[in-house]
Amino acid sequence: MTSDRPTTYQLLDQLACGPAADTVSMDALLVHFRRSAFGALLLVSVLPAFIPLPAGAGAIAGPLVMLVGVQMLLTLSKPLLPRWLCRRGPSRGALQRFLKHGKPTFSWLERRVRPRLDIVIAHPLASAFTGLQLVLLGFLLALPIPLTNYPFGLLLLAYALGLLERDGALMLFAWSAGIATVIGFALLSEAVTAWLTQWLA
Repeated sequence: MTSDRPTTYQLLDQLACGPAADTVSMDALLVHFRRSAFGALLLVSVLPAFIPLPAGAGAIAGPLVMLVGVQMLLTLSKPLLPRWLCRRGPSRGALQRFLKHGKPTFSWLERRVRPRLDIVIAHPLASAFTGLQLVLLGFLLALPIPLTNYPFGLLLLAYALGLLERDGALMLFAWSAGIATVIGFALLSEAVTAWLTQWLA
């Protein structure tokens, strides 16, 4: 990464400073990450996948990821959020827990992620392709599939960091992993459906 601007981890750490009960609103997040609003929105959408919840983390994160994906698929220049959602967001406590557990991952990534292959990030068709994958992955994340929240979270984190750091090489990796994941689940679903049909026949 370049050294003349704060890293993604440093920007998140700035937002996390303060009372744990306070809310970090979507508005504040998008202003803070003005260099890549879609990347910031995707990042906060993925947070529930990394935070232990009694149930339904994917049901929360999945639709938010799909919201980001739809807007990128439509090649909007910046996210459009309803007013009620702009005032909502994660608590600082949740953000602090995410940063505490994610610091090793961010430290590893910061040595490797940097701006490159900008066309993969900036071209409208590339943005739409990213959006399509996010819609599909967000849908899969929302399904009640056991033990998938964390793997999906790591994959979507790669998309978010690719957008935030304008790293086209990382985005190409995310595309490849995303396509493989969607195809894998499609084949698995087809196999399960065929087995159930045969078993019930």
